[in-house]
Amino acid sequence: MVGVVKVVSGVAGRARKAVFSVTDNAAKKMNQMLQEKLTTSPADKVPIGFRVGVKTRGCNGLSFTLDYADEKKKLDEVVEKDGIQILVDPKALLTIIGTEMDYIEDKLSSEFVFTNPNAKGTCGCGESFSV
Repeated sequence: MVGVVKVVSGVAGRARKAVFSVTDNAAKKMNQMLQEKLTTSPADKVPIGFRVGVKTRGCNGLSFTLDYADEKKKLDEVVEKDGIQILVDPKALLTIIGTEMDYIEDKLSSEFVFTNPNAKGTCGCGESFSV
């Protein structure tokens, strides 16, 4: 089930549609990861949330990245879900619009999964995509 996702940055007081959505499972896992990271981070590297980006790699050319963010950069788009800030790298905006981020666990693996409606092709393992 996808919960409410809101964009924090933008024109003051005006809500816009978020550039991507985050499921409840993903938000719950991100909150858990952030709490664990807060207890182990040095004072000068306390994360404020997560950064989503896109890098050139893999068989199909592009792959999503997810890292801890310790600062908001000037042109980052900010999406908030259940108190978790997800900063979107401006270089990733055109490829991430409409994407849903989920967290899936099964007996063999656990991972964040990005369902991207803009992808024209993906590799066999699902790690990379093309637009």
